[in-house]
Amino acid sequence: MKRWSEKLADPRPHLVKPVPIAIAGMKPGQLMLVPTAALVDAFIRRVPRGEGLDVKTLRARLAREHGAEVSCPITVAFHLRTVAEAMWEALARGTPIDALAPVWRVLDAASPTLPKLSFDARFIRERRAAEGLSP
Repeated sequence: MKRWSEKLADPRPHLVKPVPIAIAGMKPGQLMLVPTAALVDAFIRRVPRGEGLDVKTLRARLAREHGAEVSCPITVAFHLRTVAEAMWEALARGTPIDALAPVWRVLDAASPTLPKLSFDARFIRERRAAEGLSP
């Protein structure tokens, strides 16, 4: 089984393609970004310290940056977990906090990703608190 950091490094490119069917608030024909985990990771790394960003806003900004109208909510959610788990692996290897992808700036207490994580979500809550972000 691949480590999360290996999944993060998947070399396949992101895609921009028309939405095939009406789903998750998207309309058929809208241009949809299907991001890679690395693309989500890079975006999260640009969120400034002390600033939170909800997943909906992340999806909208990612889409705009890549010439799309929407981002695939399923793929983004999957990659948020990949980024979080790869961050946890890096932390376990001794990577300093300030060199990690700050997923805590995107994942909050209401995020459906938190219960899926292999590590205690208390880490995310503590990092959010340390930066003055709401739980």
